[in-house]
Amino acid sequence: MPEGHSIHRIARQFSDHFVGKRVAASSPQGRFADGARILDGRVMMRAEAIGKQLFLEFERDAWLRVHLGLYGAWDFAGDITADPTVVSANGRMGQTNQRGTVLDPGPGERSTRVVGENEDSPWSIGAPRRARLRMSESEKYEGPVGDFPPAPVGAVRVRLLTQDTVADLRGPTACEVLDPPQVEAAKAKLGPDPLVGDPERNERRFVETVRTKSTEIGLLLMDQSVVSGIGNVYRAELLFRARLNPHTPGKRLTEEQAHALWRDWAHLLEIGVRTGQMLTMDDLDEEAYRRAMANRDDRHWVYHRAGKPCRVCGTPVVMEMAAGRKLYWCPVDQR
Repeated sequence: MPEGHSIHRIARQFSDHFVGKRVAASSPQGRFADGARILDGRVMMRAEAIGKQLFLEFERDAWLRVHLGLYGAWDFAGDITADPTVVSANGRMGQTNQRGTVLDPGPGERSTRVVGENEDSPWSIGAPRRARLRMSESEKYEGPVGDFPPAPVGAVRVRLLTQDTVADLRGPTACEVLDPPQVEAAKAKLGPDPLVGDPERNERRFVETVRTKSTEIGLLLMDQSVVSGIGNVYRAELLFRARLNPHTPGKRLTEEQAHALWRDWAHLLEIGVRTGQMLTMDDLDEEAYRRAMANRDDRHWVYHRAGKPCRVCGTPVVMEMAAGRKLYWCPVDQR
């Protein structure tokens, strides 16, 4: 399932290429025909991500709320910005090609071209390019697009089209048109997001909520009413980085621990939005950074490492089921 950084990056695509433009809305699949008729011909006013949910505001008080869930994805085509991640020769954003060859910048730097291509290549990054890009849990840059707009492919729930860019939505858990009171009600159910609203107020709200709960912190971090945007990967990594046992009740966290957990989430979310990757290991040297950007298995401390040695103490990483989701942790470093 896409975690918070992915939805913020999707909102950025809409902000860059749809906001301020009149949008033709349709439902090639037919399941969103009524909603599409409401949005059709309206100007998009704003794109906002809160945790795992996307809110698109249109003129005359109409909003589109989308939750991608496990299987949803947005496909963009036309003038889009494949930025700020690396695009490799096989078209995968933020990853190397199958031979591990990529012009990969160091930490904090940005690539401007693809391996084997010159800087005038249509694959280069930066200014908007007429291309295809799939955005979900991961991002796949599919190269230049021919005729525009391209024909819908598969079960497209909703298509949003401007003169230059098209966005096709497939497989969402939620896709609905709301009025402003309904939007406020939906947002009120969500916990704080480090990138939305007042940072200090968000932090206080998180700390106060967590420290009143008897629920285990490993479950609280996945509760979108407690904190927005954290999924299975960030949950495991945040708890390891904090050396917290996932079964610790929230009310047993010290105030210092709760504040540190929130600040680390804000830190990792910023990295995710900037790089397009859930990179949770800090202070990597150049070679380790290249490996991490090339392979998910090299960018996490404990996630997806069941039975493998902890990177710190060597103890086998534990995997257990918690509320139907896989939880990874080190029984020594997270006692």
